Amino acid sequence: MNLTTEHLADILIGVARAQNALIDALERISPGFHNMHAMPLLNIAANTRVAEPRMIDFPARILLRLQGRVALDNAAVKADLERLMSGAPAAAAPAAPPAANAGRFATPTRGPEPFLGTGRGV
Repeated sequence: MNLTTEHLADILIGVARAQNALIDALERISPGFHNMHAMPLLNIAANTRVAEPRMIDFPARILLRLQGRVALDNAAVKADLERLMSGAPAAAAPAAPPAANAGRFATPTRGPEPFLGTGRGV
């Protein structure tokens, strides 16, 4: 049997959809479960603080993508899977241009703001 990355991506998406159904069922039984319990643990499992994901983080990141309103793109999952399997680094996002009045009224930052959750699918 030859398992391609497309097949593996479809399997991972199917498993994530089944897990998402369980999260939805628990949310119906216990309102607030999604934001109070599931999302914080998914963020930990997906290791979202690391910019360069590892293969071990990938299934949790797929499930995390299913929590939003945007439909999951099978081609994007396949491309991410192929990139992770090849060991190639992710493409860097383009740098933002500096602001016209940078530093004039800038407030100091303490680092990234913590994710507090804004509600399901928001």
